Amino acid sequence: MTIRLLTLVLPLLLGACAATMAPPAERLATAEAAARGAKELGAEKDPKAALHLKLAQEQIDQARTLMKEEQNVRADHVLQRAHADAELSLALAKEATVNDETAKAKEKLKAVKGGK
Repeated sequence: MTIRLLTLVLPLLLGACAATMAPPAERLATAEAAARGAKELGAEKDPKAALHLKLAQEQIDQARTLMKEEQNVRADHVLQRAHADAELSLALAKEATVNDETAKAKEKLKAVKGGK
């Protein structure tokens, strides 16, 4: 009987706690910062990085809407995903930059070796 009562009451208690959650302003700021960092590193130039940057931005916008509707728990979850997508975009942008620099270095080396 006690377990049955807990299974009925626990979701209500958790729902009450979730309903009073403060807006996830800090998570919003970190997701925005990660997206901004990816943009500054040229994520828009790499197709994979650009895709994840776009997803992150869409999720940030969705979270803002949810926060206005006081659906802060859902907004927090969406922002977690946005932050992950923005970080992935940032990593992919870094990888693309390193790959470009490596290719240029190989071309220079080839030119130097060919000049001997």
